[in-house]
Amino acid sequence: MTDAQRATPPQHPPLPHDVDATLELLTAGNYVADRSLATVLFLALKLGRPLFLEGEAGVGKTEIAKVLADTLQRDLVRLQCYEGLDVASAVYEWDYPRQMVEIRLAEAAESLDRESLESTIFSERFLIERPLLKAIKPNVSGPPVLLIDELDRTDEPFEAFLLEVLSDFQITIPELGTIKAPQPPIVVITSNRTREIHDALKRRCLYHWVPYPDAQRELEILRVKAPHAPEALTRQIVGFVQKLRDMDLFKLPGIAETIDWAEALTQLDKVALDPQAIDDTLGVLLKYQDDIAKIEGSEAARLLEEVKRDQASLPGL
Repeated sequence: MTDAQRATPPQHPPLPHDVDATLELLTAGNYVADRSLATVLFLALKLGRPLFLEGEAGVGKTEIAKVLADTLQRDLVRLQCYEGLDVASAVYEWDYPRQMVEIRLAEAAESLDRESLESTIFSERFLIERPLLKAIKPNVSGPPVLLIDELDRTDEPFEAFLLEVLSDFQITIPELGTIKAPQPPIVVITSNRTREIHDALKRRCLYHWVPYPDAQRELEILRVKAPHAPEALTRQIVGFVQKLRDMDLFKLPGIAETIDWAEALTQLDKVALDPQAIDDTLGVLLKYQDDIAKIEGSEAARLLEEVKRDQASLPGL
């Protein structure tokens, strides 16, 4: 690679110019989306606003950020949220062990000039960048896609700090000064709604609720994500999962579990559902023993018979 090539930033695909182009972008990334999602995503990209996605776990919220990074050829910077997340884990921290080594070396060399040593150890060489700082620092490859995943797992103080970052896309490091993004990253925030996110943060974002897909959309998704599954099996899987979502379960299966189940049954060389296959693989679809105990056996057989009757009377489903 020549010096000129290194100096020239890569050319990214342009942002979609309308809603139809946004749908095409998602389709190119093998993401089956409805028009309402494509509309809010187009507006978020056009207006430079963070996109806040809420919905049950496993409905495809995180995948949207991954598809954007892939199709727009941007770096994906992911901040996985959890209880107790703090600035040191999310933004930056100093590499204290290396700083101590530098101080010891200066002491051994008897060149301990306090002012110059301080400017040395509090330089970028000793700075550990965490996701939020990485996302706003100037980058030759251009602004990345910043995924702030499962924000509802954090506490309110971190949410307040994030509000400040998203307002100006800048971070102040006392020893170095303020670092401001030359271009804001594309921000996608997800929440499983285990708690309510404060209105102040939501006001900074465009909002979209990602629901469980209906039967037709889930069928389209399986055809894309589990293309090797026989068509009859795919239809029965969708029918069975749709019925499970009408039941009183502790955790309803998301589209991620539907895809996993289709792939698992395909690996077992199943061409259609049967009660034994359902009982044997319920742990792929359901993640709590109480839910599995409620469905396996006679209830699974009953649901499968309902699916077969429904599909016999409505062949298109």
